[in-house]
Amino acid sequence: MTTTSSPSVKARQQIMWASGDFAVIGTTLQIVGELLCEGVDLRSGERVLDVAAGNGNATLAAARRFASVTSTDYVPTLLERGRRRAIAEDLDVTFEVADAEALPYPDASFDVVLSTFGVMFAPDHEQAASELMRVCRPGGRIGLASWTPPGFLGQLFQVISRHVAPVPGVRSPLLWGTDAHIQDLFAGAATIAHTPRHFAFRYRSPEHWVDVFRTYYGPVHKAFAALDADRQAALETDLIALLRKVDRGGPAGLVVLGEYLETVIIK
Repeated sequence: MTTTSSPSVKARQQIMWASGDFAVIGTTLQIVGELLCEGVDLRSGERVLDVAAGNGNATLAAARRFASVTSTDYVPTLLERGRRRAIAEDLDVTFEVADAEALPYPDASFDVVLSTFGVMFAPDHEQAASELMRVCRPGGRIGLASWTPPGFLGQLFQVISRHVAPVPGVRSPLLWGTDAHIQDLFAGAATIAHTPRHFAFRYRSPEHWVDVFRTYYGPVHKAFAALDADRQAALETDLIALLRKVDRGGPAGLVVLGEYLETVIIK
């Protein structure tokens, strides 16, 4: 259960996700957790592990279905935000700091393992996938929500990479949003099924989206922080151009469809 990722890469990632306030963005994605729990046909009383849970969208969705839920992340401040949400709804959830690449649980501990836009960002894809499989019982289910390369998040990361170089030696997290990569990572699974879905980002305008994401969303926040004023302005211009290109809302308000792959794996 030892992690094989470079400690420096893992530390940089932790700092990135702890920057800004991802919970502000995360709460808007709640519907993804709800749909994923339906996708895995979650049942009351099942033992559920939410991996790289952030502020707990899949966690809360599972707890609302009367499952026995453990919520994990390697950013303690995000877990605390999830804990506050659970308390507000009077939901009984266990929150524990844990690395997706080295989960501190025995083999076959859970009936269902979930991750919404979380485990896909683990640097060592094979190790993370292996851990998901290891802690899931035989016949159990793994449910994943992962942004796709051609979707909005893929385009967003392409724009950012033109201004700030990606971390060298780290494969794109967007590979988790492709069937071929999932088939490779979970080659020992009994079945793998995908459902393409779209999450609608709804904001007042492209400028409003940029303001929110540069303030609260780690990858965008850190990208702006790495640039001087002139290059920040250039990045903002490119982001607004992308948002205007993909906007389906028009003057009534920004609506951008972010494609993601909902994956259900039976071990």
